[in-house]
Amino acid sequence: MTENIPTLAHGDEYVVIYTGGPNDGQTDRRISTDGSWDKEVTVLAAVDGKETLENYDVVSWKEIGGTVHVTYVWDKAESEPSADPEDRGGRQ
Repeated sequence: MTENIPTLAHGDEYVVIYTGGPNDGQTDRRISTDGSWDKEVTVLAAVDGKETLENYDVVSWKEIGGTVHVTYVWDKAESEPSADPEDRGGRQ
C-alpha cells in the first residue's frame, strides 16, 4: 500500500468502503483535511435502537476514474460492544 500512493490535496474528496460490522457494504464520502485519507474512522451506528461507536481500520485503497476509494475493515476489539444477531431474541 505504500508504493504509488495517490496524492490528495486539502479538501479533496475520497470514497470510504466499509467491510464488516454494522456498516458492512456501505459507502461514504469524506474530505481530506491533511492531504491523505484517515488511517482509521469511527462511525456512529444504531443497532436495535441503541447507538454504538464502531471503529474501522484502513486495509487497502485504489484509484478509480481519478477518485480514491479506501476500504476499511471493522475493528471489533476497538468498537463498543453491541448485541450479536444471535443474541437479539429473534430480532434481526
